[in-house]
Amino acid sequence: MSRASARGASTGGGHYTPTNQWLIPHHADVSALLRDRRLGRTYLHRFTHEEFGRTPPPPSHEPFHTLNDHGILDLEAPDHTRIRRLVAKAFTPRRVEELGPVVERIAHRLVGDFVAAGGGDLLAEVAEPLPVAVIAEMLGIPETDRHLLRPWSADICGMYELNPDEETATRAVRASVEFSAYLRELIRARRRTPAPDLVSALIAVHDTDGTTLTEQEMISTCVLLLNAGHEATVNTTANGWWTLFRHPEQLALLRADPALLPGAIEELLRYDTPLQLFERWVLDDIEVGGTLLPRGSEVALLFGSANRDPAVFEDPDTFDVRRPPATNRHVSFGAGIHYCLGAPLARLELAVSFGLLLREAPDMRLLTEPRWKPGYVIRGLTALQVEV
Repeated sequence: MSRASARGASTGGGHYTPTNQWLIPHHADVSALLRDRRLGRTYLHRFTHEEFGRTPPPPSHEPFHTLNDHGILDLEAPDHTRIRRLVAKAFTPRRVEELGPVVERIAHRLVGDFVAAGGGDLLAEVAEPLPVAVIAEMLGIPETDRHLLRPWSADICGMYELNPDEETATRAVRASVEFSAYLRELIRARRRTPAPDLVSALIAVHDTDGTTLTEQEMISTCVLLLNAGHEATVNTTANGWWTLFRHPEQLALLRADPALLPGAIEELLRYDTPLQLFERWVLDDIEVGGTLLPRGSEVALLFGSANRDPAVFEDPDTFDVRRPPATNRHVSFGAGIHYCLGAPLARLELAVSFGLLLREAPDMRLLTEPRWKPGYVIRGLTALQVEV
């Protein structure tokens, strides 16, 4: 474990501002701290910014924080418990199962067009549109409006990088305002005329005491489902094919035996982790690895490092599509109360898209070596040009 080794946003001239985080690299510590309530995604349920020794965000950033702070990703109990329980009543395993034919239909169209065109940018033409279209259909967003979603999501997710600059914040605030206004109108329309979609289900759910989701909680939940629900799928798809192209013997095994695909997807999530780190605030003094982390500190739980920990994974730097899923205890979807609610849907989308491409594009090959986006938290490519 080290202090402030990560770099933040560039201040110009190649200089970087420090993040002042404690970096947690080992699987056992990452896994334990994800479940430890002495750490939290927020501290505002217990302290003010001033009490916690932090500077409040600028008032101009308020639309982003209103949107972000009402979603379960950045809440702690009791609000997190209440909202997640209500959302889980609407976003059920049965609803995910029912999305199977939707995923198949959208993926068949995207992969079919991609193969017919002889290839292209796999990221832009298959990896990105598939999960966005699935989530849009799940939410009940009309097809004519779906082109708005990915730009909004990308701008909002920019705030999850380390030390985002003011330009990034400005884009995130604008996207937060526009996306929130769009969803507010959609929710009002569904209140008047319910439909068989998740927005209508979120309106209808209530707890045993009659508690329901507020309008802001529904808006924040829908945005979170889009942001968190497609980033992992998009980047695992593109990063995963890049990994397979660099390991042709593993790609050959997968093409020869499709039964290896479920385990291969878990290995892709482990080997090239789409979310490299997850941040937590230290709410009470805690000792990790013999080091005292005082209240008010921030930790960066290094998922990518934990997923290559030799104490847990045999030959951790070896990519192996035959690695048994039962022993592949990666932390790519998190753990504890913030475990990814959309993990089953992500696995479904990955299985369908990889399966189709393996079958329909058996000779797909890389055309140019890709470049990485300039981020530390979300690991993804700018493009993946291939030929089929």
